[in-house]
Amino acid sequence: MLSEKAGKKRVEYVPDYVLFDLETTGVSWEKDEVVEISAVKVEGGEVVDEFSTLVNPGMPIPFYASEVNGITDDMVADSPFFDKVLGEFLEFAGDAVLVGHNIHCFDIKFMQKSTQKYFGKLIGNDYIDTLQIARLYLPEMEHHTLTDLADHYGVDAEGAHRALNDCRMNQKVFECLKREIENPSEAAKNVKKCPKCGNVLRKRSGKYGEFWGCMSYPECKYTKNISSDRIWVE
Repeated sequence: MLSEKAGKKRVEYVPDYVLFDLETTGVSWEKDEVVEISAVKVEGGEVVDEFSTLVNPGMPIPFYASEVNGITDDMVADSPFFDKVLGEFLEFAGDAVLVGHNIHCFDIKFMQKSTQKYFGKLIGNDYIDTLQIARLYLPEMEHHTLTDLADHYGVDAEGAHRALNDCRMNQKVFECLKREIENPSEAAKNVKKCPKCGNVLRKRSGKYGEFWGCMSYPECKYTKNISSDRIWVE
């Protein structure tokens, strides 16, 4: 839904949500464009509907992007532009909580840029980032990519990096993460959390020594000095 205020990030499981994913021309939300958007609507933990379309980005798709997602200029030549597609997605999502993997730092930024550009407003839906959930509740894993999590839970990862396949995979992963949230491991209980945004604090080194830094940086600049237990926020 469109709003004057952006939705808030939440760190929890909800049974009803819309999980979405974007494929883009690159990794810069400021300069790149969407080439595919897909979503699955979930009620009571079960998929009840799907939304998926290619998008004409209005620019050539770089070779390196096509290498990742398999989407080429020819494939999107006759596809609708994002202003039309975005309106259809917003109607599909309604006021549901949005879910996705790494959406806090990536997909949500693309979406907010576009809703401001085309509609003069922001997406007011709250959202949940499964990457943050995984880092909080599976700290023993070295990496938390979507395919790593799929492998961890035995979820089929075939067709990864196409938006709808990633949505289906991520939805199953999110339902598995529900168990971790409801019954956290001892390792998860000992994870240091940022008191400002709820993300994981990781040990880092600076010119004044080691400190705890929030993994949401630069959006969240919370830090905590390890040696003196002094806390400061820029």
